[in-house]
Amino acid sequence: MNTPKEITNDKKRIGGADIAAMILAGEYERLYLQFSEEMKNLVMLEEFRSMGQQFVEGIDSFQLTSDLRINGYESWVWSDPSGDKGLTATIDGKGLISGMQINNHSKYPETDEAYSKTVFDLPFEGDWLVFWGGNDIFVNYHYEYEHNRYAYDLVKEKNGYTYEGNPKLNSSYYAFGGKVFAPADGVVVQAVDGIIDNEPVGMMNEQQPAGNSVTLQHANGEYSTIAHLKKGSVQVKAGDNVKAGQLIGLCGNSGNSSEPHIHFQVSAQQHGGKTIVIPPSFRGGLQPIRGDSVSGTITQQ
Repeated sequence: MNTPKEITNDKKRIGGADIAAMILAGEYERLYLQFSEEMKNLVMLEEFRSMGQQFVEGIDSFQLTSDLRINGYESWVWSDPSGDKGLTATIDGKGLISGMQINNHSKYPETDEAYSKTVFDLPFEGDWLVFWGGNDIFVNYHYEYEHNRYAYDLVKEKNGYTYEGNPKLNSSYYAFGGKVFAPADGVVVQAVDGIIDNEPVGMMNEQQPAGNSVTLQHANGEYSTIAHLKKGSVQVKAGDNVKAGQLIGLCGNSGNSSEPHIHFQVSAQQHGGKTIVIPPSFRGGLQPIRGDSVSGTITQQ
């Protein structure tokens, strides 16, 4: 496939960080020339122009809220000053725009500020990267779904990659086998083990979405769940009392997981018995979002 002549000159190539400004400037043709073939098959130039013009009507600026460079791709998230509209863009290793989304922000004010009363430690040691996390759909794909709206997905990376070697093997991923610790004192209400880790990486087990997992009950009717643990690694059983920092398992790739990572979420029981997912309160007031690097420190029990 030939590269369009117009974007072979670096001076004319639009950098990913400039995409929002170029949309505001009406540079739809230049942006479209940089679309991947898959993107061009999804939308025609005139459709893109029409959607863009409607989207930016009344907007004079965008604010960058997230920037993530991982596994050869770069992605950005912007919001308008009102926080009502969001824009995302992804550029591949060839400099082509491989993904873009423009949309209104969904908001759930009844739970967006309903942070847990339990204060949680990060359930790992060392530096991990927030791949998904935050209180809107643009930085956290979970946000669209009530059953895991404020969940976090965390990976380990080195030099912009989450793996070294064959990307189809779990053992190539820096996160695989990493120690996972109880994020707060609690009682184990459910511990699942014995589910195989998905391999080749990229296959997913939708029938057992959480995979190997541990759910802890904390004070105040709150619960935390860590999912996708490595088969055979779970160190606790239902009924066990655990302390913050106690080893509960190893990071794996079981369940509905596309690569080894830690999935962490918190829920609370409402009056009437319904359980809802809520934003976790992390120690130190930490509120990480997609693209942030976070560091965990565990006091061994």
